[in-house]
Amino acid sequence: MPISLRSLLGLALIALVLAGCAGGPVGSGTQRSSPGPSASALLDKAQDQSPAQAAQSRLQAADILARQGNDEQALNVARDIDTSRLNRGARIDWALLVSDLSLRKKGGRSALAATQILSDIDNLPRDAQQTLRHRRGLALTLLGNSRAAATTLIDLQRDGAPFELNDDIWKPLSRLSVNALDDMADNADSLTQGWVALARSYRQSGGNISRLTDSLSDWRERYSSHPAARRLPGNLSALRELRGREVTRVAVFLPESGPLTNVANAIKTGIQARNRAALNQGERTPQLTYYDSSAGNLEALYAQATMGGAQVVLGPLDKELVSRLEQRDAVPLPTLALNYGKHPRNLADNLYQYGLSAEDEARQIATRARMDGHSKAAALVPDNEWGARVLDAFKQSWESHQGKLESVVHYAPKGPVSDAVKRLLNAGKNGAHNEDIDMLFLLALPRYARQVPPMMEYYYAGDLPIYATSQVYSGQPQPRADHDLNDVMFVDIPWLIPDAAMGGEKALPFYATYRNLDARSNPNILKLNAMGVDAYELARRLPLIQALPSMEVFGATGTLKARDDGRIKRDLPWAQFQAGVPAPLLKGLSVPDIGDVTLAP
Repeated sequence: MPISLRSLLGLALIALVLAGCAGGPVGSGTQRSSPGPSASALLDKAQDQSPAQAAQSRLQAADILARQGNDEQALNVARDIDTSRLNRGARIDWALLVSDLSLRKKGGRSALAATQILSDIDNLPRDAQQTLRHRRGLALTLLGNSRAAATTLIDLQRDGAPFELNDDIWKPLSRLSVNALDDMADNADSLTQGWVALARSYRQSGGNISRLTDSLSDWRERYSSHPAARRLPGNLSALRELRGREVTRVAVFLPESGPLTNVANAIKTGIQARNRAALNQGERTPQLTYYDSSAGNLEALYAQATMGGAQVVLGPLDKELVSRLEQRDAVPLPTLALNYGKHPRNLADNLYQYGLSAEDEARQIATRARMDGHSKAAALVPDNEWGARVLDAFKQSWESHQGKLESVVHYAPKGPVSDAVKRLLNAGKNGAHNEDIDMLFLLALPRYARQVPPMMEYYYAGDLPIYATSQVYSGQPQPRADHDLNDVMFVDIPWLIPDAAMGGEKALPFYATYRNLDARSNPNILKLNAMGVDAYELARRLPLIQALPSMEVFGATGTLKARDDGRIKRDLPWAQFQAGVPAPLLKGLSVPDIGDVTLAP
């Protein structure tokens, strides 16, 4: 019977509290041992010990802190250990401890670094080896390296791991594009081919519950001995209860006049394009009925939609209307609003909210920068309401990860960049600048952003890493204009950075729809079209999202998942300017040294 990783960890670490400072056993094991020293006593003792003894004492202290629930302190202690001073057994215990604590805090890079011991030490005990391989797969999933994560975990399942892996395999596997799945299946064994076929069935269902359950039945007949046939991943297993709840009618609330008309038209184009493509591919698609929301009479709109037999509402777009909806106890029909309300939380049952929020990007940047080891940020944002909102999102996320915001400048978008950068860095006539800053959060449009790196270089801060929102990129490759942005890291929707995000256009989600829209759209319109595509996909999957909160949609605007209050969170792919064009942020996933990575999430 499969056993839990927690049990394995407990067995692996119990020796730590029995070990002497030099790593040897104490007592015979038949005598009742007295209570050991406290973590603080061990850390104090380490100050006066030899390097090898101090490393062992700190490892014992970290384990005690972890068992007391002081994960953050335990990680900090573990990070300071000179692992070269630990003996073989203690190094394995250190790797088990750090990888476990890191995953608890969603620290993918530090967990991955701890699993480097798999390559450094030969003939690891089987339990420890399998546990660390599992954690490597989980860490790769956290880091977004879905192909490597799925491969790692499938290999572990093939080797007979004594714990349940189906849900862990499914999470990264279900994120892969059809092209990536095809690559995985080439020359693969039956185990991998079965997993790939299951993921293909899921992707090709297009959110249609009946179609998916039918294809799952076919798959189980074909792969009856597969581990997933014996126990489907949790998300897929729950779908049986949803059969018959397909969305067949969608009411779309969009304005036909007023200041949001052009935005609404671009979103509508995306909705219609995706609907046509789904029909052409043989999918069962919902009937779309459009209602003019310009007058803002929500009660009348919902009444019309209900009379028309709608099961789901898509819209409204106006922020004020969404703000009104989110303060209700519930909405008359399950609704996917096309904007985010202005209140701290969405309070209405059955109300979901989705949009192209720069605030989501700011939060993602904060998380990534902390994972990259930075802790003292500077921020350069426009002096307007938009800049204040996005900065607040970055600041809250950054500080929740124990980062410090050392310097903030609200710049005038038409003002001189040199003045803003000088204030940001506190640079004086001698060129000295704030040495505490270790990263820059940049919110700026391309024309302004292109001037920032040269100014940073002028003030002797050219090596400061810059993390930017999608606004830094115009959406079209301009090598000459964007040359000064080289090395700037940013997030953007997959449809605008296909080479950097996906390895090429053909790997993009909803590629056929993308090709139909791309030929006639400028980047700003294409981004709104992509929002319409994903809104359509979210709307027809709303029963799935309601039943399976952990469900993700791999969309044109990012990987989409509902938060606990119904607001849709977007995770966007990363890119980095190289030779003036967006390129993959990491050409290969390197494993950083544990001392160089932050252990906070």
